[in-house]
Amino acid sequence: MLFDISVSSASGIEAVTKRELYKLGVGEVACENGRISFRGDEKTVATCNLYLRTANRVFITVASFRAESFDDLYEGVFAAEWQDYLPQDAKIIVTGKCVSSKLMSVSSCQSITKKAICDKLYSKYGNAPSETGARYKAEVSVCKNKVTLSLDTSGEGLHRRGYRGLVGEAPLKETLAAALLMLSDWNPSRPLVDTFCGSGTFPIEAALIARNVPAGLNRRFDFDFWKNFDFSFFKEMKENAAAEIKSDEGLYICGYDIDGEQVKLAQTHARLAGVGETVHLQTRDMREFSTKKRNGVFISNPPYGERLSDRNTIKSLYSDFGRISSAHGDWSRFVLTSVPDFERLFGKKADKKRKIYNGKLECFFYSYFPEIYEKDKK
Repeated sequence: MLFDISVSSASGIEAVTKRELYKLGVGEVACENGRISFRGDEKTVATCNLYLRTANRVFITVASFRAESFDDLYEGVFAAEWQDYLPQDAKIIVTGKCVSSKLMSVSSCQSITKKAICDKLYSKYGNAPSETGARYKAEVSVCKNKVTLSLDTSGEGLHRRGYRGLVGEAPLKETLAAALLMLSDWNPSRPLVDTFCGSGTFPIEAALIARNVPAGLNRRFDFDFWKNFDFSFFKEMKENAAAEIKSDEGLYICGYDIDGEQVKLAQTHARLAGVGETVHLQTRDMREFSTKKRNGVFISNPPYGERLSDRNTIKSLYSDFGRISSAHGDWSRFVLTSVPDFERLFGKKADKKRKIYNGKLECFFYSYFPEIYEKDKK
């Protein structure tokens, strides 16, 4: 059975997600309203959930129509063939968003959508949904008066890899960390160091990439519990994926942080991710960093210092980071930060910078390439 499928990703990294989709062989894709859409079947849905490192969620589109009133919304939702997707015992949860539309009450749209879905299932099954079965998360999205009804096949967001049950201070989402690694010039043959590793997201995601561990290998997805679909192949798909995991021979992936409690948390996360022996995580001040390794990559999400009282600390920290990292002239440097005068504090104008949202916070991803690259350009 073919579906209209869409995946969401964070603002600024959609192009990275598109490249991942091309590598998975999904074929032609289209982008609209922050979603990347394409056609596929159950195997496409499972493949995207299992392998995509940078997407937030994978959706099946149930219907789309225009609505300028709540009556329009009810009728459009009721007209959709929900019985093809939901069994009589479906536990229905409706989420919603409204942008630039006449219908701007998200809660009202959610309640009307759920009522229409339940009424439609009642008309088909002869009974109201018992809601005792598997979870089905329906999303009603209203953008410029166009309504899109979708089923969230992922359940929990895809950034939940299954290794970070504990939360560190100001965590970087796993999906964003993976995207930034892909935007850098790092590859597994090069040393990788994060001197502000916090709860370990950059080093762990790098190890998962280097060892070819699928992002969703150690978690469950909502679609795996659905009755009206055939996902019987998924267990074998995961077993085949696990058989393709590579050894960590030759990898050099390190994370350092001055906060010992954060490093302990990072070590726990690395063990849960199955890469505890792959990454080296240590309590260490960035200013003490030194290495004889060549042609490596620094990648970090250092503190932003959002309180005014932190400003002097941030100035000193970024200045010292620029000085320490620049001592390794054949290393690339990549930094995600919201500090507006980062380049001045760091001591050099970036070779490239890209606007990225870390959650709702506008940041820039600064790229500094080795001097040898500059000589090659000449």
